[in-house]
Amino acid sequence: MTVSVLVVDDSGFFRKRLTEILNASGNIRVVGVASNGREGVEQAEKLRPDVITMDYEMPVMDGISAVREIMKRRPTPVLMFSSLTYEGARVTLDALDAGAVDFLPKNFEEIARDSSQLQQILKQRILDVARSRPGANPASAPARTVASPARPTPAPRPAPAPRPQSPRPALARSVTSKRTPPRSYSVVAIGTSTGGPIALQRVLTTLPADFKAPILLIQHMPASFTPAFADRLNKLCRIEVRQAEDGDVLKPGLALLAPGGKQMMIEHRGGQGRVRILPGDDRLNYKPCVDVTFGSLARSFPGNTLGIILTGMGADGKEGCRMMKQTDSVVWSQDERSSVIYGMPMAVAKAGLSDEVLSLDEVGPRLIEGVR
Repeated sequence: MTVSVLVVDDSGFFRKRLTEILNASGNIRVVGVASNGREGVEQAEKLRPDVITMDYEMPVMDGISAVREIMKRRPTPVLMFSSLTYEGARVTLDALDAGAVDFLPKNFEEIARDSSQLQQILKQRILDVARSRPGANPASAPARTVASPARPTPAPRPAPAPRPQSPRPALARSVTSKRTPPRSYSVVAIGTSTGGPIALQRVLTTLPADFKAPILLIQHMPASFTPAFADRLNKLCRIEVRQAEDGDVLKPGLALLAPGGKQMMIEHRGGQGRVRILPGDDRLNYKPCVDVTFGSLARSFPGNTLGIILTGMGADGKEGCRMMKQTDSVVWSQDERSSVIYGMPMAVAKAGLSDEVLSLDEVGPRLIEGVR
């Protein structure tokens, strides 16, 4: 099967280079190009591509506005190209909020050492995005309405444009009917990848400021993106969210996001859980890696951790969940219908490691109900 692609970018050089690379891959074909967001919207309706690649800074109509318009008219998987800066991260997160599935650095030298590796990375990302479910995680979670008394109310933000209902079946109730009984956990750890930024936003904005357990977040994301992502979550949530630093102490109501490009491990010393931030290991595909953090929790808090695997490509988290289950800890995973990419949660569920399989909208309420 050949995947058709529409390339939207105001740089003629970039359009030509990306077209050459994708057309050389064998099972991907660029069916059209556009030089601004408005042309991109029109070409998307005319050509009906399987995937759209989108720049964010363009004349006439920017990439975020174009993504919103495409999602209104005909939801299509969108791969954003962005700069690896704080501002580029902020804009890319807005694009994901608008409906884009995933992103890549626009500077190809930042993602590949040579042309063969670059072609393979771009090809695989396009194929993965083509299999995604646009609209599976719509950005429809209500904004917080009650400010934590310890923190100022954030400035109001414009509401994102409404996302259309996906033509796929409505989200089902959880696959498993059983419910793990409420209990106290030393820590709740959530691992995710593609689709994760919006999924985490949907889950964390439901939690009260006095949530009873510490939270660890492991999201596959570049180093330049995690500070902006932590800041974004902190502004939207009633709990406190920030990027983890070496030596941080785990505290109830505090969510610590693993920094991109590094590994986050947890040690249990003196009756407290403490964060260790280690350099990223080139032998590991993911930095941060869910398996690394979950494995450290299995050792530090045996039988007393709740691990949750949300939407994402690949199988990162499966072995970490296996280690946690061997110590009688609890594992939840997201269901297929609400996942943008049913890779990571599928690997956990198929391995028989999930105590509960939940739709995305069930995860937050189950945390409030199930964590004492």
